[in-house]
Amino acid sequence: MTRVKPFKALRPAAGFEKQVAALPYDVMTSAEARAMAVDAPYSFLHIDKAEIDLDEGIDPYDAAVYARAKENLDRMTADGIFIQDPKPRFYIYMLTMDGKSQAGLVGCPSIDDYLSGSIKKHELTRAEKEADRIRHVDVLDANTGPIFLTCRPQMELSAAMQECMDNSEPLYDFVSDDGIGHKIWVVEGNAVAVIEKIFNDIDALYIADGHHRCASAVRVGMKRREENPAFGGEEEYNSFLAVIFPSDQLRILDYNRVVRDLAGLSADEFIEKLKEAFEVSEYVGEDLPGPRRKHEFSLFLEEKWYVLTAKSGTWDDSDPVSRLDVSILQNNVFAPILGINDPRTDSRIDFVGGIRGLAELEARTRSDMKAAFALYPTTMDDLMDIADAGLIMPPKSTWFEPKLRSGLLIHKLK
Repeated sequence: MTRVKPFKALRPAAGFEKQVAALPYDVMTSAEARAMAVDAPYSFLHIDKAEIDLDEGIDPYDAAVYARAKENLDRMTADGIFIQDPKPRFYIYMLTMDGKSQAGLVGCPSIDDYLSGSIKKHELTRAEKEADRIRHVDVLDANTGPIFLTCRPQMELSAAMQECMDNSEPLYDFVSDDGIGHKIWVVEGNAVAVIEKIFNDIDALYIADGHHRCASAVRVGMKRREENPAFGGEEEYNSFLAVIFPSDQLRILDYNRVVRDLAGLSADEFIEKLKEAFEVSEYVGEDLPGPRRKHEFSLFLEEKWYVLTAKSGTWDDSDPVSRLDVSILQNNVFAPILGINDPRTDSRIDFVGGIRGLAELEARTRSDMKAAFALYPTTMDDLMDIADAGLIMPPKSTWFEPKLRSGLLIHKLK
């Protein structure tokens, strides 16, 4: 079973929601955030990336950054930009992109479910990134960005959420500058207890995106427990902010790779090496040749597209990690041919989210990279199978769109 509780959201006052809502802090650089926040005094970037309000050369992990973030949140609350709901509620958050909508339940899962493994992860985290969000949550005394969770399809949950959406008006309803639709409903009354019970019958939740934010929120909760040894378990720091989507509503985009060089090989030599593990053919056609199925890849090299099809034996069907396309490339191309053994740290490889399209891969090879690989997207079943097995995906295996916005619903820790 899992526990998800309602909470008293700190949220934008009516009319400020679009001005406040911001992309997650970790999908942009500080310079990009500065540009986005120009003439946007209420953007949540002033809280999530508060270095934009300090000297350009400041270390984003400087204590002054976290202090400024708290100052900004406190000021915007005092000025009435943010208000807090008087009683605990659930919320529903619907995003719409390209005519497709997905609706998730916003609530607060228990840190104990993360610690016990009922909230399952599929990525490793980095200590320095955890440390940043630990300080941010601890200083602000709040979870400011929701963790993106998923669960296997739940008919009862979907029905309860649909009933709420059908019988009430959205609290917020706006389209962000990138064309994504955002709607939020309040769930209250008897529906709150119904939804809590539904989650009690769910065996597992899965982190789709936000592993560092999740780990950091849990670490802060544990720190507060140590500081308050007589804690009762109902304190707000025992849970964290999340949006939980049924997995059948989600889609994962491709997460593509570009490499800086061919490890001293010529293009022809590289192609010959690839033929040991792949069927290789030059693509002839007018459209850009994105992969059409698992274990098929597209390669752009010296102004030509190639189609690569992995040969039998390049993966192990009994191993859910081995059969991922990102693993097939790593184990048959990047490590043995190019000498890229740790893609997390090797500067010779970079990653391009599928939202940017295949044209971006061509552009990178004409600027700072030598070759580009387009992959077929990882599936939700892949993600959950790996998490269920207690295994870890290779880095940059998933790219989710659309992105949740930060600042619309904040969970105060007391």
